[in-house]
Amino acid sequence: MKSDETKKSSQATACGKGFMVVQTITIGNSTHIPAKNYIRTNILKLLKFASIDVGSNAVRLLFTNVFETAKGPVFRKLSLVRVPIRLGEDAFVHQRIMDVKADQLIKTMRSFKHLMNVHDVLDYKAFATSAMREAENSNEIIKQIKEYADIDLQIVSGDQEADTISFEDIPDFIPHLQDAVFIDVGGGSTEMTYLKKGKKFDAISLKIGTLRLLHETVYNDLWDQFNQWFIDNGIDQSQIPIIGTGGNINKLLKVLRENQSDYFIRVDALKEFSKKLGAVDYDERIVKFILNPDRADVIIPATKIFLNAAQQLNTTLIYIPKIGLSDGIARQLYTKHKSK
Repeated sequence: MKSDETKKSSQATACGKGFMVVQTITIGNSTHIPAKNYIRTNILKLLKFASIDVGSNAVRLLFTNVFETAKGPVFRKLSLVRVPIRLGEDAFVHQRIMDVKADQLIKTMRSFKHLMNVHDVLDYKAFATSAMREAENSNEIIKQIKEYADIDLQIVSGDQEADTISFEDIPDFIPHLQDAVFIDVGGGSTEMTYLKKGKKFDAISLKIGTLRLLHETVYNDLWDQFNQWFIDNGIDQSQIPIIGTGGNINKLLKVLRENQSDYFIRVDALKEFSKKLGAVDYDERIVKFILNPDRADVIIPATKIFLNAAQQLNTTLIYIPKIGLSDGIARQLYTKHKSK
Protein backbone atom coordinates (compact mmCIF):
# COMPACT_ATOMS: atom_id res chain seq x y z
CA MET A 1 0.00 0.00 0.00
CA LYS A 2 1.30 3.43 -0.93
CA SER A 3 2.00 5.69 2.12
CA ASP A 4 0.30 9.09 2.48
CA GLU A 5 2.23 12.04 1.09
CA THR A 6 3.91 14.20 3.77
CA LYS A 7 4.30 17.95 3.18
CA LYS A 8 5.89 20.69 5.35
CA SER A 9 5.24 24.42 5.13
CA SER A 10 6.07 27.48 7.27
CA GLN A 11 4.26 30.75 7.78
CA ALA A 12 5.37 33.86 9.66
CA THR A 13 2.60 35.54 11.61
CA ALA A 14 2.82 38.92 13.34
CA CYS A 15 2.78 38.48 17.11
CA GLY A 16 3.24 41.39 19.53
CA LYS A 17 6.66 42.97 19.04
CA GLY A 18 8.04 40.15 16.90
CA PHE A 19 6.98 37.29 14.66
CA MET A 20 5.62 33.85 15.50
CA VAL A 21 6.89 31.24 13.08
CA VAL A 22 4.42 28.36 12.69
CA GLN A 23 5.53 25.24 10.84
CA THR A 24 2.72 22.96 9.63
CA ILE A 25 3.21 19.30 8.76
CA THR A 26 0.60 17.71 6.45
CA ILE A 27 0.26 13.91 6.45
CA GLY A 28 -2.36 12.87 3.92
CA ASN A 29 -5.44 14.91 4.72
CA SER A 30 -4.40 15.66 8.32
CA THR A 31 -2.52 18.77 9.40
CA HIS A 32 -0.34 18.80 12.54
CA ILE A 33 0.88 22.04 14.14
CA PRO A 34 3.86 21.47 16.46
CA ALA A 35 4.93 23.70 19.38
CA LYS A 36 5.15 27.43 18.65
CA ASN A 37 8.54 29.02 18.01
CA TYR A 38 8.85 32.70 18.87
CA ILE A 39 11.53 34.90 17.31
CA ARG A 40 12.04 38.35 18.86
CA THR A 41 12.81 41.11 16.42
CA ASN A 42 13.68 43.78 18.99
CA ILE A 43 15.99 42.98 21.90
CA LEU A 44 16.90 45.39 24.72
CA LYS A 45 20.26 47.03 24.24
CA LEU A 46 22.74 45.65 26.78
CA LEU A 47 25.83 47.48 28.02
CA LYS A 48 28.32 45.88 30.42
CA PHE A 49 30.65 47.79 32.75
CA ALA A 50 33.23 46.83 35.37
CA SER A 51 33.80 48.66 38.67
CA ILE A 52 36.87 48.12 40.85
CA ASP A 53 36.88 49.28 44.48
CA VAL A 54 40.26 49.00 46.21
CA GLY A 55 39.13 49.38 49.79
CA SER A 56 40.85 49.18 53.14
CA ASN A 57 39.33 45.83 54.06
CA ALA A 58 38.77 44.20 50.67
CA VAL A 59 39.21 44.67 46.93
CA ARG A 60 36.07 44.24 44.80
CA LEU A 61 35.26 43.79 41.14
CA LEU A 62 31.63 44.31 40.15
CA PHE A 63 30.20 43.56 36.71
CA THR A 64 27.02 45.49 35.96
CA ASN A 65 24.59 45.00 33.09
CA VAL A 66 22.74 48.10 31.95
CA PHE A 67 19.59 47.55 29.89
CA GLU A 68 18.35 50.55 27.93
CA THR A 69 14.56 50.66 27.98
CA ALA A 70 11.94 53.16 26.88
CA LYS A 71 11.61 54.22 30.53
CA GLY A 72 15.35 54.69 31.00
CA PRO A 73 18.37 52.57 31.96
CA VAL A 74 17.95 49.56 34.24
CA PHE A 75 21.03 48.52 36.25
CA ARG A 76 21.50 44.88 37.23
CA LYS A 77 24.41 43.40 39.17
CA LEU A 78 25.84 40.51 37.19
CA SER A 79 28.75 39.25 39.28
CA LEU A 80 30.86 40.35 42.24
CA VAL A 81 34.36 39.18 43.10
CA ARG A 82 35.69 40.11 46.55
CA VAL A 83 39.25 39.55 47.82
CA PRO A 84 39.90 40.41 51.52
CA ILE A 85 43.47 41.73 51.28
CA ARG A 86 43.10 44.25 54.14
CA LEU A 87 45.42 46.98 52.92
CA GLY A 88 44.36 49.05 55.91
CA GLU A 89 46.21 46.77 58.31
CA ASP A 90 49.44 48.02 56.71
CA ALA A 91 48.46 51.58 55.84
CA PHE A 92 46.95 52.55 59.20
CA VAL A 93 49.71 50.94 61.29
CA HIS A 94 52.86 51.28 59.16
CA GLN A 95 51.75 54.18 56.90
CA ARG A 96 52.71 52.11 53.85
CA ILE A 97 51.63 48.96 52.01
CA MET A 98 54.15 46.24 52.80
CA ASP A 99 55.56 43.94 50.14
CA VAL A 100 53.29 40.94 50.85
CA LYS A 101 50.03 42.86 50.53
CA ALA A 102 51.35 44.91 47.59
CA ASP A 103 52.08 41.64 45.77
CA GLN A 104 48.61 40.30 46.63
CA LEU A 105 47.02 43.50 45.29
CA ILE A 106 48.95 43.38 42.00
CA LYS A 107 48.06 39.72 41.47
CA THR A 108 44.41 40.46 42.25
CA MET A 109 44.34 43.30 39.75
CA ARG A 110 45.91 41.09 37.09
CA SER A 111 43.17 38.52 37.64
CA PHE A 112 40.57 41.30 37.45
CA LYS A 113 42.01 42.37 34.11
CA HIS A 114 41.63 38.84 32.73
CA LEU A 115 38.03 38.66 33.95
CA MET A 116 37.21 42.01 32.35
CA ASN A 117 38.65 40.75 29.05
CA VAL A 118 36.56 37.57 29.26
CA HIS A 119 33.42 39.60 30.00
CA ASP A 120 34.30 41.99 27.17
CA VAL A 121 33.23 45.04 29.17
CA LEU A 122 32.51 48.30 27.43
CA ASP A 123 34.46 50.33 29.98
CA TYR A 124 35.84 50.13 33.51
CA LYS A 125 36.95 52.40 36.33
CA ALA A 126 39.11 51.60 39.35
CA PHE A 127 38.97 53.66 42.55
CA ALA A 128 41.15 53.34 45.66
CA THR A 129 40.01 54.75 48.99
CA SER A 130 41.27 55.32 52.53
CA ALA A 131 44.19 52.85 52.79
CA MET A 132 45.76 53.90 49.50
CA ARG A 133 45.14 57.57 50.34
CA GLU A 134 47.34 57.23 53.41
CA ALA A 135 50.02 54.80 52.25
CA GLU A 136 53.22 56.71 51.48
CA ASN A 137 54.12 54.25 48.71
CA SER A 138 50.72 54.31 46.98
CA ASN A 139 52.04 56.06 43.84
CA GLU A 140 54.66 53.36 43.41
CA ILE A 141 52.04 50.62 43.72
CA ILE A 142 49.77 52.38 41.23
CA LYS A 143 52.62 52.39 38.70
CA GLN A 144 53.21 48.67 39.25
CA ILE A 145 49.52 47.93 38.79
CA LYS A 146 49.59 49.81 35.49
CA GLU A 147 52.73 47.96 34.39
CA TYR A 148 51.74 44.42 35.36
CA ALA A 149 47.92 44.53 35.13
CA ASP A 150 47.34 47.39 32.66
CA ILE A 151 44.74 48.92 34.97
CA ASP A 152 44.57 52.64 35.72
CA LEU A 153 43.90 52.99 39.44
CA GLN A 154 42.72 56.36 40.76
CA ILE A 155 42.89 57.41 44.40
CA VAL A 156 39.75 59.34 45.38
CA SER A 157 39.15 61.66 48.31
CA GLY A 158 36.61 60.98 51.03
CA ASP A 159 34.28 63.56 49.50
CA GLN A 160 34.56 61.95 46.06
CA GLU A 161 33.88 58.57 47.63
CA ALA A 162 30.73 59.87 49.32
CA ASP A 163 29.50 61.55 46.12
CA THR A 164 30.10 58.39 44.06
CA ILE A 165 27.86 56.36 46.37
CA SER A 166 24.96 58.35 45.02
CA PHE A 167 21.94 58.72 47.27
CA GLU A 168 20.01 59.76 44.16
CA ASP A 169 20.21 56.15 42.93
CA ILE A 170 18.57 54.51 45.93
CA PRO A 171 16.45 51.53 44.76
CA ASP A 172 12.68 51.89 44.52
CA PHE A 173 12.05 49.46 47.38
CA ILE A 174 13.47 52.04 49.82
CA PRO A 175 10.74 54.56 50.74
CA HIS A 176 11.22 58.14 49.58
CA LEU A 177 12.73 59.96 52.55
CA GLN A 178 12.69 63.74 52.63
CA ASP A 179 15.26 63.86 55.44
CA ALA A 180 17.84 61.19 56.26
CA VAL A 181 21.51 60.66 57.05
CA PHE A 182 23.34 58.54 54.49
CA ILE A 183 26.20 56.68 56.23
CA ASP A 184 28.84 54.53 54.53
CA VAL A 185 31.11 52.64 56.93
CA GLY A 186 34.38 51.31 55.53
CA GLY A 187 37.59 49.89 56.89
CA GLY A 188 39.37 53.23 56.97
CA SER A 189 36.72 55.92 57.04
CA THR A 190 33.08 56.76 57.54
CA GLU A 191 31.30 59.06 55.10
CA MET A 192 28.11 60.78 56.24
CA THR A 193 25.75 62.85 54.10
CA TYR A 194 22.77 64.80 55.42
CA LEU A 195 19.85 64.71 53.00
CA LYS A 196 17.48 67.62 53.58
CA LYS A 197 14.26 67.70 51.60
CA GLY A 198 15.68 64.99 49.33
CA LYS A 199 18.84 66.95 48.47
CA LYS A 200 22.42 66.84 49.73
CA PHE A 201 22.78 69.48 52.43
CA ASP A 202 26.11 68.65 54.07
CA ALA A 203 28.68 65.84 54.12
CA ILE A 204 31.72 64.81 56.11
CA SER A 205 34.41 62.13 55.81
CA LEU A 206 36.06 61.02 59.07
CA LYS A 207 38.94 58.62 59.70
CA ILE A 208 36.72 56.38 61.77
CA GLY A 209 36.78 52.96 60.14
CA THR A 210 36.41 49.37 61.28
CA LEU A 211 40.10 48.46 60.84
CA ARG A 212 41.21 51.68 62.54
CA LEU A 213 38.99 50.84 65.50
CA LEU A 214 40.36 47.29 65.65
CA HIS A 215 43.90 48.66 65.74
CA GLU A 216 42.93 51.40 68.22
CA THR A 217 43.97 54.33 66.02
CA VAL A 218 40.72 56.29 66.42
CA TYR A 219 41.06 58.91 69.15
CA ASN A 220 38.46 60.83 71.13
CA ASP A 221 38.79 64.02 69.09
CA LEU A 222 37.49 62.15 66.03
CA TRP A 223 34.45 60.96 67.96
CA ASP A 224 33.94 64.54 69.10
CA GLN A 225 33.92 65.64 65.43
CA PHE A 226 31.51 62.81 64.66
CA ASN A 227 29.05 63.93 67.34
CA GLN A 228 29.47 67.65 66.61
CA TRP A 229 28.53 67.18 62.95
CA PHE A 230 24.99 66.22 63.94
CA ILE A 231 24.72 69.22 66.27
CA ASP A 232 26.09 71.67 63.67
CA ASN A 233 23.49 70.50 61.15
CA GLY A 234 20.65 70.82 63.64
CA ILE A 235 19.75 67.13 63.47
CA ASP A 236 20.89 65.98 66.90
CA GLN A 237 17.99 64.01 68.46
CA SER A 238 15.91 64.78 65.36
CA GLN A 239 14.73 61.13 64.96
CA ILE A 240 15.39 61.15 61.21
CA PRO A 241 16.36 57.72 59.84
CA ILE A 242 19.70 56.40 58.66
CA ILE A 243 20.43 54.99 55.21
CA GLY A 244 23.36 52.62 55.72
CA THR A 245 25.80 51.18 53.20
CA GLY A 246 28.85 48.95 53.35
CA GLY A 247 29.54 45.24 53.65
CA ASN A 248 28.95 45.09 57.38
CA ILE A 249 25.50 46.66 57.41
CA ASN A 250 24.53 44.46 54.44
CA LYS A 251 25.49 41.41 56.51
CA LEU A 252 23.60 42.75 59.52
CA LEU A 253 20.50 43.07 57.33
CA LYS A 254 20.68 39.36 56.47
CA VAL A 255 20.93 38.44 60.13
CA LEU A 256 18.44 40.88 61.68
CA ARG A 257 15.64 41.50 59.20
CA GLU A 258 12.33 40.17 60.43
CA ASN A 259 11.09 39.17 56.96
CA GLN A 260 13.01 38.08 53.87
CA SER A 261 11.68 41.09 51.95
CA ASP A 262 12.66 43.66 54.58
CA TYR A 263 15.11 46.42 53.64
CA PHE A 264 15.63 47.86 57.12
CA ILE A 265 16.72 46.85 60.60
CA ARG A 266 15.55 48.18 63.94
CA VAL A 267 18.09 49.96 66.13
CA ASP A 268 16.87 48.07 69.22
CA ALA A 269 17.55 44.77 67.44
CA LEU A 270 21.02 45.99 66.46
CA LYS A 271 21.78 46.88 70.09
CA GLU A 272 20.80 43.40 71.26
CA PHE A 273 22.80 41.73 68.50
CA SER A 274 25.83 43.87 69.37
CA LYS A 275 25.74 42.41 72.88
CA LYS A 276 25.57 38.87 71.47
CA LEU A 277 28.55 39.54 69.18
CA GLY A 278 30.63 40.86 72.05
CA ALA A 279 29.71 37.97 74.35
CA VAL A 280 31.59 35.35 72.29
CA ASP A 281 35.15 35.14 71.03
CA TYR A 282 36.26 35.45 67.42
CA ASP A 283 36.16 31.73 66.58
CA GLU A 284 32.74 31.17 68.12
CA ARG A 285 31.43 34.26 66.35
CA ILE A 286 32.35 32.73 62.97
CA VAL A 287 30.50 29.49 63.72
CA LYS A 288 27.53 30.80 65.67
CA PHE A 289 26.60 33.67 63.33
CA ILE A 290 27.89 32.15 60.05
CA LEU A 291 30.42 34.92 59.42
CA ASN A 292 33.45 34.86 57.16
CA PRO A 293 36.77 35.23 59.04
CA ASP A 294 37.36 38.69 57.51
CA ARG A 295 33.88 39.79 58.63
CA ALA A 296 33.78 38.34 62.14
CA ASP A 297 36.11 40.95 63.64
CA VAL A 298 35.17 44.15 61.76
CA ILE A 299 31.42 43.68 62.23
CA ILE A 300 31.71 44.72 65.89
CA PRO A 301 33.29 48.16 65.27
CA ALA A 302 30.92 48.70 62.34
CA THR A 303 28.00 48.08 64.66
CA LYS A 304 29.46 50.59 67.12
CA ILE A 305 29.63 53.32 64.44
CA PHE A 306 26.02 52.83 63.36
CA LEU A 307 24.78 52.70 66.95
CA ASN A 308 26.63 55.91 67.80
CA ALA A 309 24.99 57.64 64.85
CA ALA A 310 21.57 56.27 65.82
CA GLN A 311 22.08 57.55 69.36
CA GLN A 312 22.96 61.04 68.11
CA LEU A 313 19.86 61.09 65.91
CA ASN A 314 17.63 59.27 68.41
CA THR A 315 16.37 57.23 65.48
CA THR A 316 14.77 53.79 65.44
CA LEU A 317 15.37 52.53 61.87
CA ILE A 318 18.31 51.96 59.54
CA TYR A 319 17.36 51.50 55.88
CA ILE A 320 19.78 49.40 53.82
CA PRO A 321 19.62 49.76 50.00
CA LYS A 322 22.59 47.37 49.44
CA ILE A 323 24.46 49.76 47.17
CA GLY A 324 28.06 50.89 47.43
CA LEU A 325 30.99 52.52 45.73
CA SER A 326 31.09 49.90 42.95
CA ASP A 327 27.44 50.60 42.06
CA GLY A 328 28.14 54.32 41.91
CA ILE A 329 31.10 53.74 39.61
CA ALA A 330 28.88 51.75 37.24
CA ARG A 331 26.45 54.67 37.00
CA GLN A 332 29.32 57.07 36.32
CA LEU A 333 30.54 54.82 33.51
CA TYR A 334 27.09 54.70 31.94
CA THR A 335 26.75 58.50 32.13
CA LYS A 336 30.19 58.88 30.56
CA HIS A 337 29.23 56.46 27.76
CA LYS A 338 26.01 58.32 26.97
CA SER A 339 27.77 61.68 26.88
CA LYS A 340 30.08 60.64 24.06
